[in-house]
Amino acid sequence: MIAYIDGRLAHKDPTYVIIDVGGVGYELRISLNTYGSLPEGERCRLFTHLAIKEDSHTLYGFSDSAEKNAFLHLISISGVGPNTGLMILSYLSVSELQQAIVREDVRTIQKVKGIGAKTAQRIILELRDKFRKGLGAEGLHVSFEAHNTSREEALSALVTLGFAKNMAEKTLDNIIKREGAGLTVEDMIKLALKSS
Repeated sequence: MIAYIDGRLAHKDPTYVIIDVGGVGYELRISLNTYGSLPEGERCRLFTHLAIKEDSHTLYGFSDSAEKNAFLHLISISGVGPNTGLMILSYLSVSELQQAIVREDVRTIQKVKGIGAKTAQRIILELRDKFRKGLGAEGLHVSFEAHNTSREEALSALVTLGFAKNMAEKTLDNIIKREGAGLTVEDMIKLALKSS
């Protein structure tokens, strides 16, 4: 119904913002990731989702379409409401969530307050295939597939060089987190060798 709201950031709080659009203040619930990306008092644009219940109409705001799409996928799961969806996206970035789901990392998702083992498993089960495809067409444009292939090649090379597999995996994950997903296989290997 409302795709986005573009206006001056009138009030900023870790859980919500008020955006002034032509003298009308729109209150939007936000994640901590969106909160961190908003400039104080400046003009901004947030992608939105309007949740309608019997007793309330609540607008949710997202800094980009990838976060909005991740939120919509999360709330499509039985037992995951909008507040839980925001909680997950406050604790994990979109790329961290995607990686946890693709790797079937129940523990990481369970670290989110209010998420038990069953809910974490349900999230993984229902979103795994969608997130493996990268969801590029739907706006979840994390280049996980590409960097995953490079990571696997680098991992194979490090194991061949005598690294223990679990140590090599941890090292590569730290490098990718620190340096970003755009590294070549060679760069990953060089950085891993330097850090050992």
